Amino acid sequence: MFITELLLVAILLSLLMLYLLRQFWFRSHYPSGWLPLPATGSLWKAGIRLYQETLSKQMKEQSGTSKTSVTPYSSIFNDDGGELLKQQKEIGQLILLKHEKEKKGKEKKGVESLVEEEAPRLVETFARVNGQPFDPLNAIIASLCKMVWTVSFSDRSPLEEKDSQQLTDAIESAVKSGGSFVYALHKQFSWLMKYFPGPQKNALSSKELVLSFTKKMIQKHKEAKAMKEPQDFTDFYLSQMEKSKGGQNTIYNEENLAECIFNFLISSAESTAITLQWALLLMASHPDVQDKVHKEIEKVLGSSNAISHQDWKKLPYTSAVIHEIQRTKEAFLFRIIKQCTKDMNIFGFLAPKGTFINPDLNSVLLDPKLWETPEKFNPSHFLDKDGQFVAKKEFQLLTGESDGSLEDKLARAASFTFFINLLKIFVFKLPEGEKKTSEKTRIGLTTCPHSYKICAVPHHKTS
Repeated sequence: MFITELLLVAILLSLLMLYLLRQFWFRSHYPSGWLPLPATGSLWKAGIRLYQETLSKQMKEQSGTSKTSVTPYSSIFNDDGGELLKQQKEIGQLILLKHEKEKKGKEKKGVESLVEEEAPRLVETFARVNGQPFDPLNAIIASLCKMVWTVSFSDRSPLEEKDSQQLTDAIESAVKSGGSFVYALHKQFSWLMKYFPGPQKNALSSKELVLSFTKKMIQKHKEAKAMKEPQDFTDFYLSQMEKSKGGQNTIYNEENLAECIFNFLISSAESTAITLQWALLLMASHPDVQDKVHKEIEKVLGSSNAISHQDWKKLPYTSAVIHEIQRTKEAFLFRIIKQCTKDMNIFGFLAPKGTFINPDLNSVLLDPKLWETPEKFNPSHFLDKDGQFVAKKEFQLLTGESDGSLEDKLARAASFTFFINLLKIFVFKLPEGEKKTSEKTRIGLTTCPHSYKICAVPHHKTS
């Protein structure tokens, strides 16, 4: 009996030694980091500074990465997550092509027109607060949800006011809870985390509520009389479903349609809402910058009510402010993750297929060689000596050029257009008696500010 147990222990120790030797051999080809574990895999740190001519160039040369547009809810650890994002982008491209045709026919202006129509409504919502302290996040998300809902279901399935508020609250909760590290743990260890309380519970219940709304609207869409031509995201998706019927391994189905619309809602709300949250907070904390932005808008656009995304070209200082907000607060953190589609050699290290590469942001964002005052909020970082806007190549590597997707186009247009409209009408101030508010980041999968209240005072009341 004793000999059998001893033999069993010896076999187990031998297997363990072989496993460790194998891992140490593989590690010689990888960057430094933790020893790979069966459940979590590996976390490596290359310690290599990130520049346009290094990471970006090397990836393009080897053609082995795909840009992964990640939200806290994306199934980044599952094979189907990439397929869902691919579906979402394909349908989005069909909608954008439709908008381009309408532009030529002078019928509509597509995504930008939705933003231009919604911006004055957001201004009205802020105005109704009458200069009293309030949290702007809910109002911003409400506007974003309306636009995404219109793109997804057109005007044939409008939400009732009560349902609209429930949807907005659910998306707000999802953005706040879904960005936490606890939720990230849940994504990896759902079998264990479901037994523990925490923000992952709020995130999941919020997601279920949004999906229930979405599925009801999909059903209404199916029951409604079909249009000659697809009009919205759901139309195009249902059309694609019909075409792929009978095909092998098709993943075009109503469940995935609901997931695509949910991802669309979250990605749009997350990127735009976080940028605007930081923007309003920093304007209140830097009244001198806010005053310059307002004066530039007044000088260039005057009394014009038709403010569009294209106006950024006329507003160099305002453009510089928005870019500096993104630089200092990393409001785009998860948009730059790349995934290896094959085994790659990066800087002499092996990156196996499936590896997620998250570049070191601070190697660019806080590099004193690139920025005059890297630790401070300073819009001059994006201006030349003549006060004209300068697009920094190093910064573009992080934010990425527009990937041409529907959600990316909507987010970029909304961030700029909403900001201009709000700064044109209001002065943003901290509540009376509050000399300073925290600009610390709430660390998680996203870089949100802590919840805050702000006063939006119309300019005519301050003059």
